[in-house]
Amino acid sequence: MSATAEDVAARPDPVSFAEAFLYWLKLGFISFGGPAGQISMMHQELVEKRRWISEHRFLHALNYTMVLPGPEAQQLATYIGWLMHGVWGGIAAGVMFVLPSLFILIGLTWIYLVFGDVPAVAGILYGIKPAVTAIVVFAAYRIGSRALKNNVLRAMAVLAFVAIFALDVPFPYIVLMAGIIGYLGSHIAPQYFRAGGHHGSSRDTYGPALIDDDTPVPASARFRWSRLIVFAIIGVSIWVAVMGLLANNFGWQGTLTQMGWFFTKAALVTFGGAYAVLPYVYQGGVEQYAWLTGTQMIDGLALGETTPGPLIMVVAFVGFVGGWTKEIFGPEMLPLAGIAAASVATLFTFLPSFLFILLGGPAVEATRGDLKFTAPLTGITAAVVGVVINLAVFFAYHVLWPAGFDGRFEWFSALIGAAAFVALFRYKVGIMTVIAACALLGLGYSLLL
Repeated sequence: MSATAEDVAARPDPVSFAEAFLYWLKLGFISFGGPAGQISMMHQELVEKRRWISEHRFLHALNYTMVLPGPEAQQLATYIGWLMHGVWGGIAAGVMFVLPSLFILIGLTWIYLVFGDVPAVAGILYGIKPAVTAIVVFAAYRIGSRALKNNVLRAMAVLAFVAIFALDVPFPYIVLMAGIIGYLGSHIAPQYFRAGGHHGSSRDTYGPALIDDDTPVPASARFRWSRLIVFAIIGVSIWVAVMGLLANNFGWQGTLTQMGWFFTKAALVTFGGAYAVLPYVYQGGVEQYAWLTGTQMIDGLALGETTPGPLIMVVAFVGFVGGWTKEIFGPEMLPLAGIAAASVATLFTFLPSFLFILLGGPAVEATRGDLKFTAPLTGITAAVVGVVINLAVFFAYHVLWPAGFDGRFEWFSALIGAAAFVALFRYKVGIMTVIAACALLGLGYSLLL
């Protein structure tokens, strides 16, 4: 979708904090499709339509969030919000990205525990799952078409896909190798590892952006050691204060205290997104602490896949069920126990994400034009395209053959997924519209069975 000549000539008007806040809040309610779909949604809205940030600056921020532990889409929103409106802009973007999904998951988990299986809900989820798969495939195409500007980067994407799909190489090792290849490439063949590929191509396509390729870094985003130390102290103090409060009221072995400690560790090992940390959460939540059963964990993942927000928000489901199961406030206050535990799990999972952006963002902006720093990130983005394709294959397998290859093929799911992809790719239908239509198709199909 190309901008008109008039659009190209005009730079967007400055965006107020209130306008940005409303967008981040809206995004929190419509950010379906997992990290790939959410990143694609932000690119379409912020780079192509609103032109708040240029494609080069968007990809540079994305490169940084890809190497961090934690949910990359939420961190990308935090980074862009911080770049636009400073610390409070970043906090608002990151919190609004998570808060709606926390409320939605709390409500859905309560319904799940009280009412069990509801045929209508199952039908809606049946339609949404192939739509989510189509969104991920479409996101892989969109990111790949912009990030893979030459055959070297395309080959890295293919190798990353083979490594994770066929060889089961852990995602952190793929990130590490891609970064090393990018660093070496910046010395051996630097022309292949310049960030953004054809520099300035976004300007020709979408017009000048509010934060453009050559826009100076605002004073609030410049690196200063004093700022880094202050933010680090504040972040650690919040963690210590909340953990101290929980330990004082419930003891170190109390359920809420142990959740805070466990999800802090989980937040620091989530390289590669939610799927990389799910085995760790499963092992702790099911086997070590018995907060929930294995079947409940799978059901929670299904809810996480089909609700807005980061997929790692499944931790809120784990927390809610754990607080409910352990009756931490007694048998008469199960909903309150679930809400408290879900909130604790969410806080300790996402607190490090904000610190990574607020502490590391200024250094990343300061090195934006330095090839030896940007080339490793360019290589990592290429590898991530291969990983996103692997995620699409993973989704497709579980949606089309839910009982494995020995089970029956879900032909109606395949039709829904194909229709969703055509709507996204050929007719440029909005993601929310596609999800709503697929949900209705799934509901109608389930009622006919």
